[in-house]
Amino acid sequence: MTATEPVLRIENLETHFFTKDGVVKAVDGVSFSVQPAQILGLVGESGSGKTVTGFSILGLVDPPGRVVGGRIEFQGQDIAQAGEEAMRALRGNRIAMIFQDPMMTLNPVLRIETQMVETVLAHQKVGRAAARARARDALGQVGIPAPDERLAAYPHQFSGGMRQRVAIAIALLNDPDLIIADEPTTALDVTIQAQILFEAQKLCRERGTAMIWITHDLAVVAGLADTVSVMYAGRIVEAGAIDDVLDHPVHPYTKGLIDSVPSRNKRGVPLYQIPGMTPALLNLPPGCAFRERCPHADSACMEEPGLSAPVPGRAVRCFHPYAGVEA
Repeated sequence: MTATEPVLRIENLETHFFTKDGVVKAVDGVSFSVQPAQILGLVGESGSGKTVTGFSILGLVDPPGRVVGGRIEFQGQDIAQAGEEAMRALRGNRIAMIFQDPMMTLNPVLRIETQMVETVLAHQKVGRAAARARARDALGQVGIPAPDERLAAYPHQFSGGMRQRVAIAIALLNDPDLIIADEPTTALDVTIQAQILFEAQKLCRERGTAMIWITHDLAVVAGLADTVSVMYAGRIVEAGAIDDVLDHPVHPYTKGLIDSVPSRNKRGVPLYQIPGMTPALLNLPPGCAFRERCPHADSACMEEPGLSAPVPGRAVRCFHPYAGVEA
């Protein structure tokens, strides 16, 4: 990796939801960075804070939630408290987001051509014909057949998987510097998923685009990401290069996630599952949030662990890294 400035640097990001029952710390002191042409996998169970982290970067957290602390540096500029006009200039232009539900991107009463062309014209000084050509090429890039004809269609004329491909194409339109992808391949079949993952890697390599890929699927990030950050209860509990983390996990939660993945080498053996449930963020246990589900917890875990670096390039939030991990 070249010694360049990161496209995005997050430092101690805190996003809280102020409910009638109390404060939910959905994102609690998260830090990471993404370099040009790098793909960061943000992994964890549902409710771990992955999506809220992505929404926080783009200023899309709705009340009663809001970013209450930390820095979000995009190309050296702190945008954590940027105004709505400044964020509108960034969204869909320099920073794009691919949502898990494509209908969060697509307007059901407008043709695909209208939506894609207007996305280009909102940020680029080009003619309508050039914008349409860019939209057509983007549809072809994500594997939609006969893109010229499909531009004239409405969202309801596409299958769920095809709508998601259109949403991904819209994210690519303005050659963004950063793409935040929130489980974008969940609705796609495995062959199309493989195609999209290939295009994502190609995009990052050829254009220098940075990408945050939010997912619960370790198999996806294993073949896609360069680095990975594992989230639990609003915090990053382990981070490092993708091969290092998946081959040699040091946090019990990361090891539990990896052990839960089906393996062809264990036919007939029941799948491992992490005991218990993710704790409610309104009622986190004292100390380590993973303590009540961890087989290695002891009295030390009644205190809150900080992030440490057991080896260069790795970070882990645990008092007992490597516990239960085979040498």
